[in-house]
Amino acid sequence: MTTVETDDATAELRSQFLQVLRSRRPSDVSLSVIPGKPVKDPLFQESPKPTFSEAMASCPKEDIPNFKELLQEENFYLTTEEGGQGLLPVLVLSMKESEKKRRPTIVFLHSTNKCKEWLRPLLEGYASRGYIAVAIDSRYHGERATSITTYRESLVSSWKNGDTMPFIFDTVWDLIKLADYLTEREDVAPSKIGITGESLGGMHAWFAAFVDTRYSVVVPIIGVQGFGWAIEHDKWQARVNSIKAVFEEARADLDKSAIDKEVVQKVWDRIAPGLASQFDAPYTVPTIAPRPLLILNGEDDPRCPLGGLEIPESRTLKACEKTNCPQNFKLIAQPGIGHQMTPLMVKEASDWFDRFLKV
Repeated sequence: MTTVETDDATAELRSQFLQVLRSRRPSDVSLSVIPGKPVKDPLFQESPKPTFSEAMASCPKEDIPNFKELLQEENFYLTTEEGGQGLLPVLVLSMKESEKKRRPTIVFLHSTNKCKEWLRPLLEGYASRGYIAVAIDSRYHGERATSITTYRESLVSSWKNGDTMPFIFDTVWDLIKLADYLTEREDVAPSKIGITGESLGGMHAWFAAFVDTRYSVVVPIIGVQGFGWAIEHDKWQARVNSIKAVFEEARADLDKSAIDKEVVQKVWDRIAPGLASQFDAPYTVPTIAPRPLLILNGEDDPRCPLGGLEIPESRTLKACEKTNCPQNFKLIAQPGIGHQMTPLMVKEASDWFDRFLKV
């Protein structure tokens, strides 16, 4: 695997980000594992409930005759902080092995309003190919939600009270704690932990990999974007509309007749400090290098406009070239595709992980 050397600027940026994460954190608790049970009726915060994903169903899978009998499932919770949201629900799928050995592991992160159970087709596909496949419920989703509006309400509360960071940052804290847990498992190869996710999950993967180098191979799908670039170039509307309630609340509080770029900037500064400034893509994406990084986006995605990736792309490539690892970075923008994960993206992600984790 790639050796990660950290320069002073990157170390300082990570330190600043950790300070932000800790600034709205309840008391630290020791990491412990609490047994759980399979979720029979997962909560989706959208109606009608989603039932099928063509992209996930296309995930490469080994043809194992008695697959269901050999597949083992673990459900448990990790304690990541005090309070109700400090219980992190985890789902792990892997194949029963006659000999105990350390295996490559991949963390999968769901999109807005979904949950870890939604990712099962991906988990099964990767498990069949020898990976330990891990999924979590992000903050205010799945088992951490109580109604169809829990996540939306958490964003509004964050704007009003400034005491939580439900958009991206709080889940990144959980992912640091998850890495603590995974690196201690006897069946996990600690230098071979990958991370990927779709949309909101892609953002979680991006920021977790920025702050925690234990995530050694990284594939954000339709998640990486330039938040500041979008404000500057008036391309913020699609992203804002995906979580509009908090922006409408801010508009009213700021006595504005319509949501404008000032409202957008103020919301990001309040609910995810630094997201549209010092921790934005031009500064944090290049810090993932020279670890293998594949960014998968749609060429016509209004939530992740490609113009906002030009600087992150050039800086990341430069960082990889500096360490003689230009092959460790790739950005694929699929033509004719908007904000959608496609079978092509699932296949490219699968190939990327096989290339860098199965060595």
